[in-house]
Formats: sequence, C-alpha cells, structure tokens
Amino acid sequence: MISIKDKWALVTGGSRGIGRLAALELAKQGCNLILQARNADNCSKTAAEAEAIGVCVKTVGADLENPESVEKMLAEIDAMNVDVEIVLNNAGLQVAYRNEYLETPVSDYVTSFFVNTIAPMMICYHFLPKMSAKGFGRIVNTTSGINLDPQQAGYSASKAALDKVTRDLGSKYEGTDVIISLADPGWCRTDLGGPNAPNDPSFAIPGVITGVFVNDKKSGRLFSASDFAELEICEAAAKAETMNSVY
Repeated sequence: MISIKDKWALVTGGSRGIGRLAALELAKQGCNLILQARNADNCSKTAAEAEAIGVCVKTVGADLENPESVEKMLAEIDAMNVDVEIVLNNAGLQVAYRNEYLETPVSDYVTSFFVNTIAPMMICYHFLPKMSAKGFGRIVNTTSGINLDPQQAGYSASKAALDKVTRDLGSKYEGTDVIISLADPGWCRTDLGGPNAPNDPSFAIPGVITGVFVNDKKSGRLFSASDFAELEICEAAAKAETMNSVY
C-alpha cells in the first residue's frame, strides 16, 4: 500500500454521495484535495470537513456535459500550481429510466456520453502526460455493473465505453507506476442510485478508492466495492494486488 500523504487528488462529484465519502477517506490518509461539482460552492461542506481533518482543499466548478467547461476547469487547476497525482473520476449522470425503452431518445446517449465517457477521458488525457513525466500517478474511473437493462441504455452504454477506453489506455501504462483502474461502487442510495438501492453509500468505501493504493504496476483492472466491503484500506489494497489484469 502506498502513502498518499501530502499528494493532491482531483475528485469529481466531490460534493455529495460516494464522491464526498471517497474524498474524506483520502483526506484521512493525508491527501490534499481538489473537489469538483457543477458549482464550486456546492463543495463547501465537503471542503470544510476535509480541512478539519488537516489537509488542504481547493474547489472548482464545471459542467461535465460541456467540453469547454471541462477545459476551463483543467486550466484553472493548472493555475493552482499543484501536482495532481491522483484522479477519481467519480462524477456520473443517469439521465432517465425508460420503461418504453424502444422510445429512448438520442439525447439520452449524447448527454450520457459527454458526462460519463468524454469528460473523464478529457481529464485522463490532461493529467497522464504529467503523471508519466513524474513517474507516478493513480487514476480511478467509476463504472457501473448495470447489465441487461435497456431501460438505462444511455447510461449503461456510456459506462461500457468508459470501461473499454480505460482498459485500452491502461495497457499503455502496464509495468509503470502510473496505474489506471476501474471501480464499480455497486447500487447505492445516492441521488443517482435512488432511494430503493440496497446499499448505503458507505458500502462503496474502500472499494472505490482501492485503485489509488495498489502498488504493483498493473493497470486496467476492475475493482468492485462488494469485494472490499468492511475491509481496512490496507487490507483492500493487499487484496486488490492479488487480482489479475482484465485485458
């Protein structure tokens, strides 16, 4: 298990739900945070909680559906003059549940792909050269286990695309200390998951951050939160390192 003390992490969707919990867990390990939400002010509560733990926190606002807004956010982060060595692409959007799934509109796909695939990959492409030059980096892209559910076609397709590009990209960093992983938080009671989900958001911890702490130079793996439920982060990292690459 690596130490992340005094490193900087970007956490998208860091104002609430699983993103908030993940950010606070990183803070407990001494990691400084850059928290993203659609409106930076929405991150104020998480920021205050993390600062109380004793780390530095910055906040940024960006509409992940808008590539220009993502580019502006990345420029704002660059201007902070900190090395972002950890990225949690946690933010996601489920646009609708379509009982009449054969009437799924094109807009479901367009919006879903902008938020769930394109924005995370823009962030990856931005920070990976810097991580590679420094010789260290961790990226965890949040995916979904939804399957055989055409009622959520836009969401599930965009997450499947994220899986593919993450694994393909990870193959280029295999054997280096820049490790790219996928995390499946499971079905949790969040704004996205809804009130009928079986799991509290805390169920996703430490699974959604396990990829940050692995230290075996293997990329492209999928870590499901259910495999790490109730483990300490050191135990989760040790277990994760026994898992083989998926490609």
